[in-house]
Amino acid sequence: MWWTLIMIAGVAIILGLGFYAGRLLFLLKQQNKRQQAARDKRVETISESVLTISMAMEQQQCELSEGAIRIVNLLHALPVDPQPDYRNKFPHIHALFVAVSGFAILEARQQLSKAERRKQDVAREQIESEHESKVLSELPEIKAYCEAL
Repeated sequence: MWWTLIMIAGVAIILGLGFYAGRLLFLLKQQNKRQQAARDKRVETISESVLTISMAMEQQQCELSEGAIRIVNLLHALPVDPQPDYRNKFPHIHALFVAVSGFAILEARQQLSKAERRKQDVAREQIESEHESKVLSELPEIKAYCEAL
């Protein structure tokens, strides 16, 4: 009699734990699906932004230095695994990014005198002119990469 009660209690405990484990696995699967959907949406949004900036750069609606800064930062924000080496994949846009990343922006730029701002603008324009043809030739490659994502 006791053995029967112990066996029934044991089976009930095992069934309860099995149900609980199954529920946890189901919830984990749902969470992973939501995370993947959010990651896919982020990749899509960033890719669209990079494409838009690339087109603006090609049509000279956006300065090359500003576009390079934005594209490099967006590419590094892409949630892809493994993260590609964008420095080697797109060397010219990355070189322009490195060359202009030391200039003052936003509030720091506003703090500069007019002469200092003009000096930085001239230096930035010179850097842009040196990198222009290489960066523009790399934009179709960047667009193709983003479209493939």
